[in-house]
Amino acid sequence: MEYMSEEGYNKILAELKQLESVDLPRVRDAISEARAQGDLSENFEYHAAKREQGRILSQIRFRQRILEHARVIDKSLLGSDSVGLLTKVELTNLANQARMTYTLVSPHEANIREGKMSIKSPIAQALAGKKAGEVVSVKVPAGTLQLRIESITM
Repeated sequence: MEYMSEEGYNKILAELKQLESVDLPRVRDAISEARAQGDLSENFEYHAAKREQGRILSQIRFRQRILEHARVIDKSLLGSDSVGLLTKVELTNLANQARMTYTLVSPHEANIREGKMSIKSPIAQALAGKKAGEVVSVKVPAGTLQLRIESITM
């Protein structure tokens, strides 16, 4: 079971609908056109379209499994006194005093460019359950980070 925000659930649902209603019919049309060209053994367009169809079907199945096991969390029921799923955490790296803000989300919603960190990442795992003002040591590939939790919000 995967817990996620309503926004993340809706985004995956929209991606699934796009794949099923736009991308899959487009590639099926491409297969039909390529098949009409004759000999399939040396027809590059046909083989490329079949590979694309397989990729799209795989993405559809993946998103269907995510949605099948997803549980949408109501943010209003969560507390903001400690770090957890769907909390926004402001951190300070004590080594260089750099400040960063992340929202902890399910792995399927994670996007560092948008400030969304997977709850299953090493940093999020180290922060889980901690409160504002605490200092956390996190082992990362580059070494050990000392992070201070500045604030926690929803």
